[in-house]
Amino acid sequence: LDGCAKILEQVDRSAHQPSFAHRLPEVAAERVRLLLHKRDLLAAEKLANLYQLHLSQARVYLAQGNIAPAQALLEGYLQQVEAKGWQAERLKALVLLALVYHANNNKDGAMQALGKALALAELGGFIRIFVDEGPPMMQCLADAAVLGIMPDYLGKIRSAFDAEHRKMEVPSHRLHVATLIEPLSQRELEILRLVAQGLSNREISERLFLALITVKVHNQKIFGKLQARNRTEAVARARELGLL
Repeated sequence: LDGCAKILEQVDRSAHQPSFAHRLPEVAAERVRLLLHKRDLLAAEKLANLYQLHLSQARVYLAQGNIAPAQALLEGYLQQVEAKGWQAERLKALVLLALVYHANNNKDGAMQALGKALALAELGGFIRIFVDEGPPMMQCLADAAVLGIMPDYLGKIRSAFDAEHRKMEVPSHRLHVATLIEPLSQRELEILRLVAQGLSNREISERLFLALITVKVHNQKIFGKLQARNRTEAVARARELGLL
């Protein structure tokens, strides 16, 4: 991340030259994504607002756990780009909207948005636009696979995810796992793994033969121990700590 930041600083300085000023919003959008990776939400929010980057603003809302404003922003932006025929922006908006719907447990909405995104992406053979979204998109794609949505193209994207995962794997003897102030119990780890697989609370309760309210209580304990505000943050934090 530090190396990425240095490169983006150089690009930003270059983009401030008169002949490249029109590329500044594009550079800012990448800087927002970097800041979100570094969990600097305040700086990411300021930069996204400064350049009025709708997609970046939606990413910030999503990272903050503010699902409703993210959804409203993306739905409005999607209408605008569809009216203008901006297919590239439409694809980006649909991918993010699928993640927002999924984070809000609106699986029907997520699958509709993802299906449209896949159909549009297949025309150009786009893969990385999905892979770069990481674990939350993996969960969306897993749901789409169960429903049989575009199985051939979906298979290519999931294969790319698998290759990315293998590339990023670290040997166990080099893996540094941060220490939690209060470690997760075995039951909490079990539930966390099912959350990471994209199962809903009800599906987890049925899988583990637990009352629904018990699963919800465990989730709140998991969020507290991982200092996360929602399922997406909890899974991302758990991966950082080597718990998944």
